Amino acid sequence: MPPNTTASTGDKAGKSGRKKGRKARLVALVLVLALIGGTAYGAYWSVSTVRASFPQTKGTITLQGLSGPVDVKRDGNGIPQIYASSSEDLFMAQGFVQAQDRFYEMDVRRHMTSGRLSEMFGKGQIKNDEFLRTLGWDRVARQEYDKTLSASTKKYLQAYSQGVNAYLKGREAKDISLEYAALGFANDYKPGQWTPVDSVAWLKAMAWDLRGNMQDEIDRALMTSRLGPKQIKDLYPDYPYSRNKPIVSEGQYNALTQAFEASGGTTDTSGGTSTDTGTSTGIGTGTGTSTGIGTGTGTSGSADSSGTGGGTGTATDASGTSDVQSQLMGLHDVLDGLPTAVGVNGNGIGSNSWVVSGRYTITGKPLLANDPHLSASLPSVWYQMGLHCRELSKACPYDVTGYTFAGMPGVIIGHNQDIAWGMTNSGVDVTDLYLEKLSGDGYLRDNKTVPFRTRQETIKVAGGTSKTIVVRETSDGMPLLSDRSDELMAVGKKATVTTAAPDRGDGYAIALKWTALEPGTSMDAVFAMNSAKDWNSFRSAAELFDVPSQNLIYADTKGNIGYTLPGRIPTRAKNDDGSVPSPGWDSGYDWTGYIKPQELPSEYNPKRGYIVTANQAVVDPKSYPYTLTTDWGYGTRSRRITDLIQQKIDGGGKISTDDMRQMQMDNSSAIANLLVPKLLNIDIGDKDVREAQKLLEGWDRTQDADSAAAAYFNAVWRNILKLAFGNKLPKELRVKGQCLWVEPAGNTGPADENQKVRECGQRDADQAQPDGGDRWFEVVRALVEKPDSDWWKTPASGTRPKADNRDELFKRAMIDARWELTAKLGKDIDTWSWGRLHRLFLKNQTLGTEGPGVLKYVLNRGPWKLSGGEAAVNASGWNAAGGYGVVWVPSMRMVVNLDDLDKSKWINLTGASGHAFSAHYTDQTDKWAKGELLSWSFSPNAVDRSTSDTLVLKP
Repeated sequence: MPPNTTASTGDKAGKSGRKKGRKARLVALVLVLALIGGTAYGAYWSVSTVRASFPQTKGTITLQGLSGPVDVKRDGNGIPQIYASSSEDLFMAQGFVQAQDRFYEMDVRRHMTSGRLSEMFGKGQIKNDEFLRTLGWDRVARQEYDKTLSASTKKYLQAYSQGVNAYLKGREAKDISLEYAALGFANDYKPGQWTPVDSVAWLKAMAWDLRGNMQDEIDRALMTSRLGPKQIKDLYPDYPYSRNKPIVSEGQYNALTQAFEASGGTTDTSGGTSTDTGTSTGIGTGTGTSTGIGTGTGTSGSADSSGTGGGTGTATDASGTSDVQSQLMGLHDVLDGLPTAVGVNGNGIGSNSWVVSGRYTITGKPLLANDPHLSASLPSVWYQMGLHCRELSKACPYDVTGYTFAGMPGVIIGHNQDIAWGMTNSGVDVTDLYLEKLSGDGYLRDNKTVPFRTRQETIKVAGGTSKTIVVRETSDGMPLLSDRSDELMAVGKKATVTTAAPDRGDGYAIALKWTALEPGTSMDAVFAMNSAKDWNSFRSAAELFDVPSQNLIYADTKGNIGYTLPGRIPTRAKNDDGSVPSPGWDSGYDWTGYIKPQELPSEYNPKRGYIVTANQAVVDPKSYPYTLTTDWGYGTRSRRITDLIQQKIDGGGKISTDDMRQMQMDNSSAIANLLVPKLLNIDIGDKDVREAQKLLEGWDRTQDADSAAAAYFNAVWRNILKLAFGNKLPKELRVKGQCLWVEPAGNTGPADENQKVRECGQRDADQAQPDGGDRWFEVVRALVEKPDSDWWKTPASGTRPKADNRDELFKRAMIDARWELTAKLGKDIDTWSWGRLHRLFLKNQTLGTEGPGVLKYVLNRGPWKLSGGEAAVNASGWNAAGGYGVVWVPSMRMVVNLDDLDKSKWINLTGASGHAFSAHYTDQTDKWAKGELLSWSFSPNAVDRSTSDTLVLKP
């Protein structure tokens, strides 16, 4: 037992009556440890580790450094509410309690953010560490802590660290979590002390996964090897502003709009991007003359996209795949290999949040809902808790509850006694890639050679030899990402660019400009939002939240609602919208500054009575002078949420907390509404395919887990995407293992079957294209009224007929889908269901993905058969190129009732605990999958009524 702990251990070993599944896993743990360490030794470690790692939740524990007693009250789901008399005690206790439940997760996170995964997991993580050291998240976090954060924030971070370290004191690794026992057989790793920088650095990881359009920037460049500019434009359609309304239409930016329009639609380049058009002298997007859209096994079709490239983009030529494209594919591979922090490596990130004024609610006060869509993880990325000063004062102003990250003090999303707030990813463009011309020991900058800034980084490797790398940065701090790949370095020396580019010299490299690589104040913002009392103090707090830029919605107990977009958002010159890589040798492509906080969009008490944010466009660019991004989500979810709210209002009804919950669980498929009428008009002769087609008759287009029609439609949709688009994309975007016979890239002559080469996809299944998201909804929406478009042409394959138009391709997709589901689900369509295809597996993010099979069984959970789907409000995302499995989820759901905060509701994806055999490991998941919410106690009396265990921390 660690020192300073009393003999009262409460129910430290967990509650009795564990389910059979947990007992089976305990047996499996005994077996796996026995296999590794010897029978008696392994069995001993399994039992002791499971019991020793569970948190003490009753009795008393003495913590040196507290100034007074702290109460930790846990409800029946193990969710803690902490009560203290000083802010420092409150955050020290928060650190201690989070370490009790989640320290292994915290430890892995800080090794990721600091590029030290190899210290825990060995040489297999060296490449990841090299890239993470190059980015330098922990270095920037250290600069923030030393130079930009307030004195009070530093004090709270120190108190939090002190609490974590109080938990670690006297404990061996095996007593902290069973994962350490497994790691201990491979190396002698021991956890180190927690530091304030460890907490700050996590915000950098979160910002990385929510960084905006960098993947689209790479993908557009890679597409140029097989598609012309018009074809790429087809696949990146304009945002439908008239149909899917932007977030802000009545807000603060209207004053800017008037000035913008008065100036004739231009802005000073020192404050934002210009709307004037002009000729680019940068990197060309051209691919030479295109002869049509080439398919995987057939001819290119008719020429509908001939033309040469111009403007800003990545260079290719007609003779073959661009060397720059190879660079970018290498960069994608490096990015794809990184562990995710909160998302699917930046892809598919979405969220819903909306707030309804009391004018339209049953209570007469606002209701606020939020469900961020992130990659599924075990334990959940979120940690639920409450932080309460016993008496509110200037010295101790916190009475807040909600969701935070294990490893960070404060609350990220939630409510206090006066206000509530939620977040969705804004998607604004805060990253740019630059192609740098190498010259000797430096790089070219406005016709002059500038030396790189360099630093050495030594990576320690568990069970191996340390490795030292050299990190190169430009003079303004942009790291060279291409240095982390031997292939990128070699290719950079022969990259092909347009004649406007400088001479080759020693080659080209890829550098990254990103707002999060500059010290910021986001940690200050967390504490400021937690104690905000009204709209003005909330907006002041939000201005400090520089990265990642998020859509923030707001409501207060006085009945006000609002929205604000914070963040450090760059302005660009030379008609550079940040959509493609820029030429680093021309300073004219540098960022020109940042949009001022007072010029960022916001709304307060809009006349319509509600605000919806679901990753749609923030503003209409026709009425806003700055380019925020060219790659918004396309607004499918926001429109559906808006329709659901408006239907209730138009019907004269009032919205309740449960109405908000039901909206979160809406499974309607927007693409089914578009396509099903056309699919039902297809003349199907095959009786088995016709039987499947009849499932769509009378289907309400909702994707319930038990729906056979949803299973068949989504299979048809997947096959439409594959036939119309997927087989025509370059290998760099297709799924690994999908091999096609294609014409050589850059072929401008007539199609020749004898010249075809075999190309295999290179992307992981959850990263490949077409992913089927609402960008692809818009692609198909535009093309569905063009039945003879070349996109609908596809060659015959085996016994499957060729298609020369839309209806023939739809018919082919319906045939292919019928037999795909026959293979997956059986021939009897009465046994089909969407949930059998669309399953969620929760995996421990380290040993649960890379460990031995038996250990994966011990740590992982699932499957759950889920309702919902891609771009549904209930956004259980799947990648249509890779399959039907769930790849991201509503990571939590909450509905805050501003009339009576104790009537608010919440749920987490998993549970409070990171311990695999805890009763709270996944105790919320079944309810989460069904769309249920838990009661959310806030007032002292409500918390006392829901408390199951009380732990007292004493000085």
